[in-house]
Amino acid sequence: MKKQKLIRFDWAIKTILRDKTNFDVLEGLLSALLKDNITVLRILESESNQDTPRQKFNRVDIMVVDSQGTYMIIEIQNEHECDYLERLLFGTSTVIVQNLDIGQSFSELKKVISISIQYFNLGLGDDYIYYGATCFRGLHTNKPLVVRKKDKISDKKYVFKERDISREIFPEYYLINVERFSDQINSDIDEWIYMLKHEDIPEDFKSKNIEKARQKLLLTQMSEIERKEYDKYLINTVRDQDMIQTARDEGMLKGIEKGEKIGLEKGEKIGLEKGEKIGLEKGEKMGREKGEKEGMIQMLLLSLNARFGNLSKEIEYQINSLDNPDMIRNLISQSFTCKDQKQLLSLITH
Repeated sequence: MKKQKLIRFDWAIKTILRDKTNFDVLEGLLSALLKDNITVLRILESESNQDTPRQKFNRVDIMVVDSQGTYMIIEIQNEHECDYLERLLFGTSTVIVQNLDIGQSFSELKKVISISIQYFNLGLGDDYIYYGATCFRGLHTNKPLVVRKKDKISDKKYVFKERDISREIFPEYYLINVERFSDQINSDIDEWIYMLKHEDIPEDFKSKNIEKARQKLLLTQMSEIERKEYDKYLINTVRDQDMIQTARDEGMLKGIEKGEKIGLEKGEKIGLEKGEKIGLEKGEKMGREKGEKEGMIQMLLLSLNARFGNLSKEIEYQINSLDNPDMIRNLISQSFTCKDQKQLLSLITH
């Protein structure tokens, strides 16, 4: 059977999946991931629904409330952010605080689950789904803390039930790295990750509502107007993802060109003194070395300008003054941990 292309899931979240008639697609994904029969009641606006040029293509999310009153943030992230985990924490905390009115009992706190679908490598690991939750364990015994809650069963009778505090109270986090998925299907959630990775659903997939997703996400079902908007979104998404890579490539190219020029000039000078052959060899070597250094500096400056806007003159001066290639490489690596220019300057000068 001919492969039928599906629309990207991030576009679906921005558009058709917000329609109540299409909640079953989200229910299928959530049921497979959480291993529970999830029913979506409604969709709410979440903290990252912004219209800034970069964020609207880099990050797309949706927040749903299920039949148990649990709030679930489903987020699709296309490129790396140095403070990504901190932002996830901020997102779940914001939902908790905003949904508890002043004067309400803390027992009314909303349960929040954060689900991140990532198209970048957040860290090192050999899995494609990671789970995080809060658990209290003994500092010396490493045994979990057992917490019980008193439940009334009649006017005079009570029963104490053990609580799973990580799942009942504190936020839970699921990190799905789509690119690490090896296309081997071992469970229901693997079918959905395959769809996220390939924009395709093979005929033999059988998880809950996967067939409905195949029908509702078909590219051919789009109207002409919808297709134009979708194509525009794809172009802008690719452009956004290529921004850092383009800056890196331009920096390296500029450095190589400058290095070749310097190498030839120095090679000619040395060639006059020690012979054309020796001069060219040494000139080329020096050109490559200096070209590599200049290229790395240009790449670093372009990347930092893309992240922080215009850099201060002091930062530019300090970076351009670097002469050790190993020091430049180390700065490129460590700069991704910086949150602002002040922290970046401190890293350079120390």
